[in-house]
Amino acid sequence: MPTLISPSERDYILRGVETNIRADGRGRHDLRQITFETGIISQCSGSARCRLGEGTDVLVGVKVEIGDIEIDGAEEDFGGKKAKRGKVICSVECSPIASQQFAGRAAEDYNNELAQILDHVFNGPQGGINLEKLCIIPGQQCWIVYIDALVLDYAGNILDTIFVTTRAALFNTRVPKTSVQENEGIMEIEVFDDVDQAERIVGWDQVPIAVTLNKIGSRHIIDATPLEELTTEAKILIIVNKKGKLCGIQKSGEGSIEPSLLSEMIQTGRTIGQKMIRVLDDNLQREEAEMNSKRVKGQQFEKLGFFGAT
Repeated sequence: MPTLISPSERDYILRGVETNIRADGRGRHDLRQITFETGIISQCSGSARCRLGEGTDVLVGVKVEIGDIEIDGAEEDFGGKKAKRGKVICSVECSPIASQQFAGRAAEDYNNELAQILDHVFNGPQGGINLEKLCIIPGQQCWIVYIDALVLDYAGNILDTIFVTTRAALFNTRVPKTSVQENEGIMEIEVFDDVDQAERIVGWDQVPIAVTLNKIGSRHIIDATPLEELTTEAKILIIVNKKGKLCGIQKSGEGSIEPSLLSEMIQTGRTIGQKMIRVLDDNLQREEAEMNSKRVKGQQFEKLGFFGAT
């Protein structure tokens, strides 16, 4: 990945964005082709892989495990709520083979930054996941959802790709059925191994995705390439769910954004985010229906992936 950009390259990108013809032929609000594949890691409770065009490649694995509910001594009312909730733990690793910038100490800080964004979203009410449904024994045991994202290749727009891949992985995730019985004053948990009894994480369909909008000149674009990111003056990260509700907004970059342009960027992010979720969900459900149909008929089903959005 380039870390520097020449004045001629910058001018070429600026002129392209201004005339709505980017270097790869896309318009300002056009996405690269997205290819998805789900259920590819057998050791996980759910998984998905997403490739953005011919570049950014992200693999997300989701694992659900029983763990202890931790009360950190916060205010009593918050502690009461936390005692009845599960939790989500996120980690992100950008492989050094994806880009030279992912090597060294700076890469560790970047990984932590991405993981903190995911953790903040999914552990709050805006994350969609019903954390109370993950509680097994209030104050004692709960399901912990581990979300691990691995960036295998990089060609821009990394955070958006991680979010949309995570949503697909959560769709593919199943939580085993459990029962709780009391034996001589001790609460015992029984976990059923029957896959058919396992259920989806409640609230997965309300999980938001991210849309990053890059201000270049007086215009803004989505799904930026590495060179376009180097030309970017300021970024707005929009977190939006399928209902169009804003779940988070974050501005980065040294440049300023005029109020009228900011409002336009937010509306663009909401519209595109809703469209991406709708197309993604339609394809996920279609793939699952085909898989179930072939399983009932005793036919072999090969996961070859599908186009999630264009």
